[in-house]
Amino acid sequence: MLEVGNKAPEFTLEDKDGNQVSLSDFLGKKVVLYFYPKDNTAGCTKQACAFAGLNDQFEEKGAKIIGISKDSKLSHSRFAEKNNLPFILLSDPSVETIDSYGVWQEKKRCGKVSMGVVRSTFIIDEKGYIQNIMMNVKADKNPGEALDLL
Repeated sequence: MLEVGNKAPEFTLEDKDGNQVSLSDFLGKKVVLYFYPKDNTAGCTKQACAFAGLNDQFEEKGAKIIGISKDSKLSHSRFAEKNNLPFILLSDPSVETIDSYGVWQEKKRCGKVSMGVVRSTFIIDEKGYIQNIMMNVKADKNPGEALDLL
């Protein structure tokens, strides 16, 4: 399990336009890396729109927002366009990166057990180290809480 002070696991994933994006591309900036279950669901839309609404404030603090889910780049493209999301969404269909951050976990819903993404946010400093970890966050409150931690 990752802890504050650990080097953030490196990744290279595709964004909604098919561009390769690596965590190391953002050295020198803070990164607010959030993992979410699924595009176009109520909670995930609420969270993404709240991040979008605070995007300018994150940028003023020198932080880039990056969202990751296992959805396809086409799904991300539609989700970003529909909700005017100004930040990067990355596709991790293999869940390799999601798993490396420890957020691919067993979930129970209505008595059914399945594997899924636990809504979580990592704040990564300018040198690539984890500064804060927020697990099992509330979709609507998480963006504001992440901003406060910067």
